[in-house]
Amino acid sequence: MKSTALDAGLARQSIDTIRLLAADAVEKAKSGHPGAPMEAAPIAYLLFTRHLRHHPANPEWPGRDRFILSCGHASMLLYAMLHLSGYDLPLDEIRNFRQLGSRTPGHPEFGHTPGVETTTGPLGQGFAAGVGMAMGGRFLAERIDANLFDYRIYILCSDGDMMEGIASEAASLAGRLRLGNLICIYLDNRITIEGDTALSFGESVGARFRAYHWQVEKVGGENLPEIDAALERAREDPRPSLIIARTHIAEGSPNRRDTPEAHGAPLGEEEVRLIKTLMGRDPEESFGVPEDVRDHMKQSVERGRVLERRWRERFDSLRDAHDSPLVPWLQMLDRGFPEGWDRELPAFDPEDGPLATRVASGIVLNALAARLPLLLGGSSDLAPSTNTLLKGEESFRPDHSGRNIHFGVREHAMGGVLNGLARTPGLIPFGATFLIFSDYMRPPMRLAAMMRIAPIYVFTHDSVGLGEDGPTHQPIEQLAGLRAVPNLTVIRPCDANETAEAWKIAIENRTGPTALILSRQGLPVLDRDRYAPAHDLRRGGYVLAEEEGRLQAIIIATGSEIHPALAAREILQKEGIGVRVVSLPSWELFEAQEESYRDAVLPTSCTLRVAVEAASPFGWERYVGREGAVIGMTGFGASAPGGELMEHFGFSSERIAGKVRALLIHDPR
Repeated sequence: MKSTALDAGLARQSIDTIRLLAADAVEKAKSGHPGAPMEAAPIAYLLFTRHLRHHPANPEWPGRDRFILSCGHASMLLYAMLHLSGYDLPLDEIRNFRQLGSRTPGHPEFGHTPGVETTTGPLGQGFAAGVGMAMGGRFLAERIDANLFDYRIYILCSDGDMMEGIASEAASLAGRLRLGNLICIYLDNRITIEGDTALSFGESVGARFRAYHWQVEKVGGENLPEIDAALERAREDPRPSLIIARTHIAEGSPNRRDTPEAHGAPLGEEEVRLIKTLMGRDPEESFGVPEDVRDHMKQSVERGRVLERRWRERFDSLRDAHDSPLVPWLQMLDRGFPEGWDRELPAFDPEDGPLATRVASGIVLNALAARLPLLLGGSSDLAPSTNTLLKGEESFRPDHSGRNIHFGVREHAMGGVLNGLARTPGLIPFGATFLIFSDYMRPPMRLAAMMRIAPIYVFTHDSVGLGEDGPTHQPIEQLAGLRAVPNLTVIRPCDANETAEAWKIAIENRTGPTALILSRQGLPVLDRDRYAPAHDLRRGGYVLAEEEGRLQAIIIATGSEIHPALAAREILQKEGIGVRVVSLPSWELFEAQEESYRDAVLPTSCTLRVAVEAASPFGWERYVGREGAVIGMTGFGASAPGGELMEHFGFSSERIAGKVRALLIHDPR
């Protein structure tokens, strides 16, 4: 956005207003972080009035620049800017900062407050999501139209963001990919909660980012012309840019400036009055916004209307063109898919097995990629092992057009980048690693679930069945941990055809992330003429094999353990014991079914239940009850061939059958 002459007096009035709104809101709430909003007010003012292409009347306009407050504790800075710029955030919401039901929660939440691009608070997460948004923008520019998707990502971050490892991981990736549409402003205030940053943080951040191949420069945090010029230069540089602003926490507060106390506590009523007096404001007035400031700041609405109108003109001409490249993007934007995208996907026969579900996943993924041109992703340097390479597609390199993303050995950053890609209109992103390493990416996965965005996680090597790599690589508690995350759909298919169904569900799920849990070892492909069809996986759990005769016991299993469960049923049926086998690949999908269906699959009349899963038994009590049993893992595994380990730890048909017999002895019903 082309700069106009800077009115120093009006700028100072506006910056003072931003600072006072933050101080008043925190004071009224008796909770919050006033220091960072006060120090960052000049930078935010310049961004929102002179550089950011945005339209407050349409916060989700696809052509807009994105602003991310990675230091989410400075939320009152963002809320003040949104209110003053004309977003649908009335002053009463500022007055209700951090109160139940307000649109101004303690940390910014996407989907809750208009103008918030991503949920932030855990430091570094916003930075990584911004890298993902920059990658998504560049991908759309290369694949669809460079003029429609020439937007930039502006990130405001703090010392804490610079300390968190996820930011370093993501910055390294961004530099390698030459994401020139990414501009980060770092508030170098040299204060943390515990005191001076020198207590724990001494490297040159600028030198580090230059080593990452970023463009770096330093400015004074109060020097408006210097900041303005640095932002202009950053817009023109082909590299990602870091602007290091030497700021002072709680700038404008005579007694709290440069103190740790200003980080996370109200300034105090007397201090706020003193600040207002020094700024020439009425010390008794709270939440005051001078009319000239309001008129000046709300010019963003008209500027945004003009910017969006020009973008729409380009959009309309491209949409109406013959063979418009917008077609696949518009289909996804409308939450639709190309016609027939899910028909005639690979189907597997028993003769194809044994087939690891990770291998089946790769086959299905490539078939989907051929029909969904905005499906893209990769792994944390594990594509050959996770089977997530899209064949015939280029790598995502500095030209930004490939669909195979090489995240490097950076699971944490991969999770954050996926969130940014998922917030890019139309894209279907996926990321892959071993299930054990899902622990490295739990924070961004949790945020994805909270935001109701839809990255797809491909987690392979799902149990001790992976074999010789041993307990450091054998997941135990990870399944239970993932299932504990609200709005995260976890699916552990038992064979190749369930895997195909799981991928369909993951693609269709646009209101939350999906985790596919896949085996390293080969598994038989079930004969679906003999057992229930794989599409029943859509209900989360289903009767895979009916009992013969009177129902006496139910064996419930997921993934690779379905196969010994079926063999145990055969043993028991020959003994005259009526046993049902239930495949329960997704607890979340099963719990979403009507009660009558769940009762039909797991009737309350049959309390003798055995759950079988090569993972922690935690959580299975909801399905087996007091009278049932769980065959699971209570230790960390061992190093040996996978088949031997499964037998050693009790995941055999004979062990399962024996557990059912033992329960029947105690309750022979």
